[in-house]
Amino acid sequence: MKVVIVESPAKAKTINRYLGPDYEVFASFGHVRDLPSKDGSVKPDEDFEMVWEVDSAAKKRLAEIARAVKDADELILATDPDREGEAISWHVLNVLRSKKVLNGKPVRRVVFNAVTKSAVQEAMAHPREIDEPLVDAYLARRALDYLVGFSLSPILWRKLPGSRSAGRVQSVALRLVSEREADIERFKPTEYWSVTASLEQAGMGFEARAFALDGKKLDRLDIANEADATAIRDAVKAGRLQVTSVEKKPQKRNPYAPFTTSTLQQDASNRLGFSPSRTMQVAQRLYEGVTVGGESVGLITYMRTDAVQMAPEAIDAARRQIAGQFGDHYLPDKPRLYQTKAKNAQEAHEAIRPTDLSRRPETLPQLESEQLRLYELIWKRALASQMRAAEIERTTVDLDVAGADRPMTLRATGSVTTFEGFLALYAVPTSDKDEESRDLPALAEGDTPALVDCVAEQHFTQPPPRYTEASLIRRMEELGIGRPSTYASTLAVLKDRDYVRLEKKALVPEDRGHPLRRIRFHGQSRGRARRDFRRQDRVEGRASAVLDRFLRPHRRNPGSAGLRGAGRAQRAARRSHFPGPRGRRRPAHLSQLRRRKAVAQGRALRRLHRLLELPRMQLHKAACRRRQGRRRRRRPQGARRRSGDLPAGHPAHRPLRALRAAR
Repeated sequence: MKVVIVESPAKAKTINRYLGPDYEVFASFGHVRDLPSKDGSVKPDEDFEMVWEVDSAAKKRLAEIARAVKDADELILATDPDREGEAISWHVLNVLRSKKVLNGKPVRRVVFNAVTKSAVQEAMAHPREIDEPLVDAYLARRALDYLVGFSLSPILWRKLPGSRSAGRVQSVALRLVSEREADIERFKPTEYWSVTASLEQAGMGFEARAFALDGKKLDRLDIANEADATAIRDAVKAGRLQVTSVEKKPQKRNPYAPFTTSTLQQDASNRLGFSPSRTMQVAQRLYEGVTVGGESVGLITYMRTDAVQMAPEAIDAARRQIAGQFGDHYLPDKPRLYQTKAKNAQEAHEAIRPTDLSRRPETLPQLESEQLRLYELIWKRALASQMRAAEIERTTVDLDVAGADRPMTLRATGSVTTFEGFLALYAVPTSDKDEESRDLPALAEGDTPALVDCVAEQHFTQPPPRYTEASLIRRMEELGIGRPSTYASTLAVLKDRDYVRLEKKALVPEDRGHPLRRIRFHGQSRGRARRDFRRQDRVEGRASAVLDRFLRPHRRNPGSAGLRGAGRAQRAARRSHFPGPRGRRRPAHLSQLRRRKAVAQGRALRRLHRLLELPRMQLHKAACRRRQGRRRRRRPQGARRRSGDLPAGHPAHRPLRALRAAR
C-alpha cells in the first residue's frame, strides 16, 4: 500500500479514482503547521530559528495520516506544484519524521499541473525529491511576514486605535489605495470646451470634432472658455464643410495571451462581476474536479500561475478545435508563442487553460452557474489565443470650414472590421463613447456633407479614478508586489479589517485605513517590497541570508529606539524626585536632568515624525507646548525642590504627553 498526500478532499477523491486500490489518498486540508501568533516564534539572534505549532484542527488528520504511513510501503507527497504546495509537503514530512513513523520508508515528491488521469499517471512515473531552495524561499517569506507584522502592528495599536494589524504586502497595497485617494483630494478640475458637429452623408449620420485652428492642432484644453467655443461653433454653422482628406489605414489587433492568475481575476471582475476571492474559489473547484459523465475530472489546469505559455499538446489541440469550429482561415500560419511581461514572474507552470479544449462549455450543463461562466471565459480565452489577428481598417476624415474668417478643420474618425479573427470568439467590450469604433459613411475628397447641428459642450478634467479590485491587482503586478497566490487574500484582508470598503466597485480607504499611508517601516516602500520579492525568489542555500539582508537596515536604526530611550529617561527622572534610601546621592542639578529628559523626548518626537510623516508644524507646536510647560513650572533660583512639592500634573507622575499629542 502506498500513501498519497494532497491538500483538499475533492482532489483526493478524484486522484484516488485514477490510481486504483494500491494507493490510499489523504487530504491535509492545506497547511498543517504555522508560526504561533506570539512574540518569539522567529528568533533572529539564533540564525532565524522558527518555532512551529501544529494547528489544532490538523492534529487529528495528521494522526490519521501517521497511522496509515506506519503500515504503508511508501509515502508520496502530491501537493500543489507551487511554493505553498512544496511547503505543505515539507511540513507534513517533518511532522511524520518527528512522530518516527517513516522508519526508512521511501518518500517521493510528485507534481502535476492538471488533475487528469494522464497527468497524474505521468507524474507518478517521474518522482523527485522535495525542492529545498523552494522551501527556503517559503521560509524566508514566512519569517519576513512574521517579523514585519510583529514590528509594525504594535505601532498601529498604539498610534491608531482600532487598527488590527499590518503586513508586508497589505501595507503596500493599502498605501497604493490611500495615495490614489490623496491624489483625488488634491485634484483641482480645469474647465475646457469641445465643439462637435453632427453631419450626414448619403443618409448616414456621423460626428466630427474641432481639430485644428489657424493651422495648429487643438489639444484637449486649448478651448478654455465659453467665448472661444461659441465663436468656433458659430463659424462652423455659418460656413460650408468640405472633405479635404480621407486616410485609411489597415491595422491588426492581436489576440490576448492565455490567462494568468492576475488576468483571470481582472477579466472575471470586469466581465462577470466576480471578486478576486470568489474567482479563486470557483477556479479551485474546477481544478480539483467536477463530476462529468459519472466521474470526477479536473476541468482546468492549475490556477495559481504567472506564466502565459501553454503546453505544446494543448496548442495542437487548440488549433484542431479552431479549424473544426471556425475553419482553416481562422488559423495563423504557425502557433502563437507568448512571453510574460510581469515583473518577477517565475513561470513555473503553464497558463490557465481547459484540460480538454474539445470540451465546449455548452456540453457541461451539470456545472453550477458560476462554474460554467468562469469555465466559458477560460475556454474562450485559451482558444482565442491561437486564432488569427483581427483586421481593422481605420478611417480618418478631415473637413475644412469654407467661408470662416480663420482657417478651421474638423476631424471624424471611425473603423471597420474587415476580418473578425479572434474577435469572433472573444469579443472586446467597447464603450459607446469610443469614436474610433464608430462606422463612417463612404466619403471622398470634395464631398460636402450636410450639417445637421453643431454644439459647444463644457467639460472639466476628472481626477484619477479610484482603484477597483481588478486595477489594483494589475498595478501590484506591474510593480512586482505580491504573488498570484496572494492577490485575492491581500484584498480580502484589507476589506475584512475595515481598512477599505467597496463603493460602486471602487476601493475607498476607511477612516482607519487612510492615515496608514503615512506609516513607513524602515523603508517598506514599493521599491523595497519589489526588491524583497526578487531576493526571496532567488534564495539559494539558507533562508537566513535573505532575512539578514532585509533586517540589517532596521537593526542599524530601529524605529522604536527613541521611544524606549524616552521611557528610560522618564523613569529615571521619576526616581530622582523621590527621596531614596539614606546615603544615596541625588542629582546636584535638577535642571540637567530636565535637559536630558527633554533631549530624549525631542529625539522620540523626531523619530515619530519620520515614522508617521507628520507635518513639521505639528512637531513645532508640540515642542512649543513642552517649552511653555517648563516655563510655568520654573521655580525661583536657589529654591530647593522636594518630592512633596511636585504638583500632581508634573511629568514625573504622568506619561509622555507630547507623543500622544503628536499622534
